[in-house]
Amino acid sequence: MKENYCLQAALVCLSILCHSQTSALERRSHLHPSFHGHHEKGKEGQVLQRSKRGWVWNQFFVIEEYTGPDPVLVGRLHSDIDSGDGNIKYILSGEGAGTIFVIDDKSGNIHATKTLDREERAQYTLMAQAVDRDTNRPLEPPSEFIVKVQDINDNPPEFLHETYHANVPERSNVGTSVIQVTASDADDPTYGNSAKLVYSILEGQPYFSVEAQTGIIRTALPNMDREAKEEYHVVIQAKDMGGHMGGLSGTTKVTITLTDVNDNPPKFPQSVYQMSVSEAAVPGEEVGRVKAKDPDIGENGLVTYNIVDGDGMELFEITTDYETQEGVVKLKKPVDFETKRAYSLKVEAANVHIDPKFISNGPFKDTVTVKIAVEDADEPPMFLAPSYIHEVQENAAAGTVVGRVHAKDPDAANSPIRYSIDRHTDLDRFFTINPEDGFIKTTKPLDREETSWLNISVFATFIYYNRHQEAKVPVAIRVLDVNDNAPKFAAPYEGFICESDQTKPLSNQPIVTISADDKDDTANGPRFIFSLPPDIIHNPNFTVRDNRDNTAGVYARRGGFSRQKQDLYLLPIVISDGGIPPMSSTNTLTIKVCGCDVNGALLSCNAEAYILNAGLSTGALIAILACIVILLVIVVLFVTLRRQKKEPLIVFEEEDVRENIITYDDEGGGEEDTEAFDIATLQNPDGINGFIPRKDIKPEYQYMPRPGLRPAPNSVDVDDFINTRIQEADNDPTAPPYDSIQIYGYEGRGSVAGSLSSLESATTDSDLDYDYLQNWGPRFKKLADLYGSKDTFDDDS
Repeated sequence: MKENYCLQAALVCLSILCHSQTSALERRSHLHPSFHGHHEKGKEGQVLQRSKRGWVWNQFFVIEEYTGPDPVLVGRLHSDIDSGDGNIKYILSGEGAGTIFVIDDKSGNIHATKTLDREERAQYTLMAQAVDRDTNRPLEPPSEFIVKVQDINDNPPEFLHETYHANVPERSNVGTSVIQVTASDADDPTYGNSAKLVYSILEGQPYFSVEAQTGIIRTALPNMDREAKEEYHVVIQAKDMGGHMGGLSGTTKVTITLTDVNDNPPKFPQSVYQMSVSEAAVPGEEVGRVKAKDPDIGENGLVTYNIVDGDGMELFEITTDYETQEGVVKLKKPVDFETKRAYSLKVEAANVHIDPKFISNGPFKDTVTVKIAVEDADEPPMFLAPSYIHEVQENAAAGTVVGRVHAKDPDAANSPIRYSIDRHTDLDRFFTINPEDGFIKTTKPLDREETSWLNISVFATFIYYNRHQEAKVPVAIRVLDVNDNAPKFAAPYEGFICESDQTKPLSNQPIVTISADDKDDTANGPRFIFSLPPDIIHNPNFTVRDNRDNTAGVYARRGGFSRQKQDLYLLPIVISDGGIPPMSSTNTLTIKVCGCDVNGALLSCNAEAYILNAGLSTGALIAILACIVILLVIVVLFVTLRRQKKEPLIVFEEEDVRENIITYDDEGGGEEDTEAFDIATLQNPDGINGFIPRKDIKPEYQYMPRPGLRPAPNSVDVDDFINTRIQEADNDPTAPPYDSIQIYGYEGRGSVAGSLSSLESATTDSDLDYDYLQNWGPRFKKLADLYGSKDTFDDDS
């Protein structure tokens, strides 16, 4: 503390000393009217008084950051009219007056009561005035003065950024500029060396240096290699006071990264690569990969691969995978293990971008040998041809050889092969194939006119079941034509000829022009020959002329055709084709005789026109038809009346009881129900007396049954009952002349088992013994158990 006080006292003395030294140079005066001065005569006789300098003080200075125990004396104000009796009062106003700066109103001494910081404020402007202490009357006009804060070195240099990042290419020359760092000092640069900065490097030697005055960092070593070291950390110091001892300093960190240049060629890590590929691999399949290492990065490390030599250049190719920087060897064409088992390639790796500055470092490429072994694979059979075309004549007998397909095993095993036809391509089963030698034969005659081409597929598989390979080949079979179809009329032709007298000359125009059609091929079809059959070649009515263009014209040999004599002619025509051997057919042409007008136009070809002229007129025919219709109506009416008068043989009234169906909704109670239904209600009371009236006819007289035919329904057998009824029906004069159905609800007697019906069990159920049912076999076992258990139960009870 003692040392600080001495320093403050020295600063105060220094301030006063500076004040006294600069008072003569920087004296400021306030001119104010004063009573003490000389007079000057002005214009118009006015007396002007020149103001006298009443009080004078200096420009004041105060040192910043003063921390002494007493306020710092800044300066003293004094007026010339101050006689020291204390009647003058000094007043201070302006910036900091009363807070920072205070004045002794009697002596005029100004003190700074607070520590000042020049970096916060460099100067203060104040106003001073002398007034009468009692009346506060201004004795001097107010005067302005400035208090300047004098700087000391209290601020260290500061860099604009705490850390810096910079890049510089590797292998740069010595002195290459990297980056400029800048620091600033808050102290006054115009006063002393407080703000004079000097830069120096604390860390980063010997790779980098810094210029002391500018702060520019430069490279200090040549050929710095990024691949050896990529990043450097440099510490730069800025020191004020010109770098002398006692100055303040600040530091910053600079991270310098070496950027890559293409100064390294690609290099394969090995001299030979071994790869393998299956002979079953398809083109485009990957075989293997090679990679040349380049320590450069980015585009400087890009590598492209090429095949420059080797016996497999035509079968293999190489592409570049730019993501992994690898060369991908791929199959270009299929390989065959049986043909060649190994290939050799020379692969070159080269940089894509080459920097001319470093071309002297050598060729930026490298080569390597790639050996590829072909592996044997279980290949399917191989047909000697990709497809086959065979021919066979139509109508050839079953078993005719069409052709042969042949396949072989491409593997060294040379396994035997079995042939078969894909039945999906031969649904009609026209062909069969020998499974051993591949000969294809027909199974039935073929018709070219139905199908001229047949396409099938043939499979070739190995006979051994442990080999499941197969091959498929298409086989096209052409059916050759033979002349097996005779030509026919191309259309259903019909000719017309006009009737005329024999004196009229014949026309040179054909009655009709005909042509032919043949289903056979053109080689067995045209040219067609038209002629008449040999037996009518001298036909007196018509002739055929061949036009030698596959058509023929039919002409009349005579005139005088008449419809009354013959209105229709059938002319046979023979058509032969040009095949070997030729085929022919006889076709019939219909020629009608028609009536024509004078110009030869057809009017009518009907023969009845002449019949009308020979007999009745049209009106007479209409009258005859009307009479016939009237007679038919009379006959129909007569028959209808006769039917209405005749009585029907059978009565169809609705009251016929035989057609009435009576429904009873009574449900029986089973075998033991003996009270719910009376069997006597089903018996016909008339049938008991032996007389059953007929209700399908109306009898003319009452029939009385014969006494000797009355049956005894409770005592006779069913045969006697039926015979009685038949005899009764035969002797009944009122019976119709047609068969009738008689229905009798009678159940025969005499069965060993008796009746199984429950209708008659009301009076005999308790007296029957059913033990004999046990002897009737398994079919009556259920009945035996039902009816035999009662006695058993009674015995047990």
